[in-house]
Amino acid sequence: MAIAASQPPPPALPSSPGPAFRLVAPLLVAGAVTLGVYLYGHEHTPDPGATLFGSQGADTLGLKSWLAAPVAFHCMAAYGVRGTDARIAVHSAAGCFMYGAVAAKILVVRTSRLPGWALPVAGGSLLTTVVVLWYTSALWDFNNFSVPLL
Repeated sequence: MAIAASQPPPPALPSSPGPAFRLVAPLLVAGAVTLGVYLYGHEHTPDPGATLFGSQGADTLGLKSWLAAPVAFHCMAAYGVRGTDARIAVHSAAGCFMYGAVAAKILVVRTSRLPGWALPVAGGSLLTTVVVLWYTSALWDFNNFSVPLL
């Protein structure tokens, strides 16, 4: 009877990221994107003459309020990130966070190994950000340049 030669154990497979990393990754992505957009908006020189669909200056307020379209480019190019009053500071911060919230939500949607509550939290954060942006821009415009609580 032949004795089988012992073979070395197979090489260890790399372990997959743990659940903590999978939860922290979307937060890190959201934070990095938010910070990047903020720094760009804070450091570039705003150009109030930048146009949106052929409109500029005060003409864009009503246009953006009614369209509620992707206007971040115009806001960033024309106004940048400012903190001259509470409404503008909140709106600037929410606008920066919007990109981070979108990036995090995309990451959460594409990752199947997160807890079930991660997607509603990411979606809720994105929705809340949209509401804050609307509140500090369109409602302000519709309410004769005033919003409650700010």
